[in-house]
Amino acid sequence: MEHKTALITGASRGIGRAIALEFAAGGYDIAITASKSLEELNNTAEEIRALHVACRPFLADASCYGAMKEIFSELSRDWGEPGILVNNAGIASLGLFTDLTPDEYERLICVNLLSVMHCCHLAVPGMVRRGKGTILNISSVWGICGASCEAAYSAAKSGVNGFTRALAKELAPAGIAVNALACGVIDTEMNRGALSAQELEELKEQIPAGRLASPKEVAKATWQLANSPSYLTGQVISFDGGFL
Repeated sequence: MEHKTALITGASRGIGRAIALEFAAGGYDIAITASKSLEELNNTAEEIRALHVACRPFLADASCYGAMKEIFSELSRDWGEPGILVNNAGIASLGLFTDLTPDEYERLICVNLLSVMHCCHLAVPGMVRRGKGTILNISSVWGICGASCEAAYSAAKSGVNGFTRALAKELAPAGIAVNALACGVIDTEMNRGALSAQELEELKEQIPAGRLASPKEVAKATWQLANSPSYLTGQVISFDGGFL
């Protein structure tokens, strides 16, 4: 049987952790990355191993090409190239664009957009050799409509959406599907840290579903996308409770 492997970036907590556990439950051996918390990363790895699959945790900045190249090389040597790549690593910043320093908005672009491009650049050759593969980019509805006080983040996610559509056209002849899930407001630590309780309640009132989504729901949607026919490609699918 072919070795089923998936690489999920930004997977120590929140959406990435939920996606990693979902694919582990589906029988995939999992490689996960995180840029900061080794303790959280290892805790997630233990949860994955408890589902009777292998897990390789890597403390690495997904926006650093050299670091990700080392990870892909190690995985290729030990497991073979990942058949599924989920680009989830991301950061956010709330505030007026002119209040950000150039270093701050460059960092937002690097983590949210360049990490996606780097990982795809490293994953695609192996997928092309096998004649199949799945790339899933976790994006945002702010990349579709833009968000006040999140201009740099919106720009980065808009880039992810455009990159998804373009790369899908390049890779469709090779049988590789590339899609993005444009998330609305998800109940994560990142959102709870950036928004006050009142702001979150106001957002809920704007969402027809009347609530925030859970990371587990995002994970289930990601799993369904990954298991769709490869003819479904080049799509940016809003997962927002009817918000847009």
